Amino acid sequence: MNAIAFDTEITRANDGSPRALRDLNGAQAFVGSRWGEALSSAGELLRVLALHPISLARAQASLSLEMTRIALGRSHLRPAPDDRRFTHPAWQENPAFRRLLQGYLAWSSALLELVHGLRIGTDQRRRLLFVAEHLVAAGAPSNLFVTHPGFYDAATRTRGVSIIRGIRHVLEDLRTNRGLPRQVDTSAFRLGRNIAATEGAVVYRNDMFELIQYSPRSAEVDAEPVLFCPPQINKYYVIDLSPEKSFVRHALEAGQQVFTISWRNPTATQSDWDLAAYVRATAEAIDIVGAICDDQRVKLVGACAGGLTAAVTLAWLAGRGEQAKVSCLSLFVTMLDSPRSRRLARVADDAAVTAALARSQFSGVLDGADMARTFAWLRPNDLIWHFVVNNYVLGNDPPAFDVLYWNSDTTRLPAALHADLLMVYRRNRLRRGADFSIDGVDIDIAAIDRDVFVVAGARDHITPWQACYRSMQMFRTNMRFVLGSAGHVQSILCPPGDESTRFYVNDDYSLDPAAWRRGAREQQGSWWPAWVRWAECHGGERIAAPTVYGNETHEPLDPAPGRYVRQI
Repeated sequence: MNAIAFDTEITRANDGSPRALRDLNGAQAFVGSRWGEALSSAGELLRVLALHPISLARAQASLSLEMTRIALGRSHLRPAPDDRRFTHPAWQENPAFRRLLQGYLAWSSALLELVHGLRIGTDQRRRLLFVAEHLVAAGAPSNLFVTHPGFYDAATRTRGVSIIRGIRHVLEDLRTNRGLPRQVDTSAFRLGRNIAATEGAVVYRNDMFELIQYSPRSAEVDAEPVLFCPPQINKYYVIDLSPEKSFVRHALEAGQQVFTISWRNPTATQSDWDLAAYVRATAEAIDIVGAICDDQRVKLVGACAGGLTAAVTLAWLAGRGEQAKVSCLSLFVTMLDSPRSRRLARVADDAAVTAALARSQFSGVLDGADMARTFAWLRPNDLIWHFVVNNYVLGNDPPAFDVLYWNSDTTRLPAALHADLLMVYRRNRLRRGADFSIDGVDIDIAAIDRDVFVVAGARDHITPWQACYRSMQMFRTNMRFVLGSAGHVQSILCPPGDESTRFYVNDDYSLDPAAWRRGAREQQGSWWPAWVRWAECHGGERIAAPTVYGNETHEPLDPAPGRYVRQI
């Protein structure tokens, strides 16, 4: 889970399935672990350029002309105002660094324009653009020691200590992090102390999940509790980071009773855990929470893949005539529809997805760390090269940032669940509905008659907001769609009090995503209070807050955050 914007072009394969996705994991086959394919694509770029000598000659001539202007000091090239790589004053004030920067801008622009202008097929253009964009990102002068002005400032200020630290970081990452720069100082956090620290207890545990009940933080509470279904990759505590960013704590202080599932980190032994198994587990958690709270209905909340699990669980309960157990549904950065993203399409074709699926089936699990690396390479300037500069060039330690700590605390995905998610997205099974059932029960999102609150992120690079919006339109009930201004995780983590946060609303959900966005109204602040008001409207009576965890059947087992969250 993290953040960039996507566009909405649709292309389709010969079988009619959306070619844009090939699954969220398909990129892994290209950049996550198959560098041979990456090198092959780079070779393909050189071969294609050699086959278009006229286009190449024109690009070279244009580049030579601009390079002449740069050498004479007459170039007007400047980096984009929001490009954080070139904020050091020397990039503009020092003639040598200014010319170096302008040469890079001229070269990178010429390469991208050349690939865009080639007379080649759409799929091939996507692959070559992906390679070209990575070459451009990697070739920035800010990424190298000797061509970054900040390197000399840091070395002078620290009397050379920054150089030693940078070299040490390089060696450590080569040894322990597969050669990628670390994004966070993990030593700064301890589970249960300064992260995932909201008071609570595990009230149920089986082989698949723990159920955590949090301690009330108000004298009275809503009789109908909240149950959070987290994603299966990464740990549950995205909703309970540091106290000031804890969605759980905010909900508790607003008088909500809060429970969360904490999934076990599976190994190859659990390779057969499929989507149906997670749906049954979520349904079991709903029953337990309802029983602890005197047979009250449950307000079901899910995020990312956990949101898909929650929605499928509710559709499954609807098919079984048991939907009354749930009062409403909230989906955070969740897509039930295939994304239509050119960026993912460039790296995730049928062969890549087949290879990724074969690897997970062979090992029994899909490694979450590999997935994290894959998504990092989808946004290399922010998630790779930024840390190369910080850690290696400038010799700084990685930041102690709670979001990045959670992001690095990955889990594994069972091979069976990986395969099921592939089928859901590649075949759009939740939208089509006709060929998807669990235990003989057809999964039909349209059968859900509970109100739905959907949150998406405008700069989300994992679940593009347009796909989240189209997913919301699949429901036939009262809906509320909120578009946060940030990315995948930060759109969830927007506590009140931060003046920089904002979100967008528009009550006309008949519009397509682009039209909805044009008509949306900007709201300053956090959407959390709006969700609390919505939850109160879909809740029960106010009752005295419980004074004990669980009940006679489900007694407290361990303090929160429990055991499963500590598994590696």
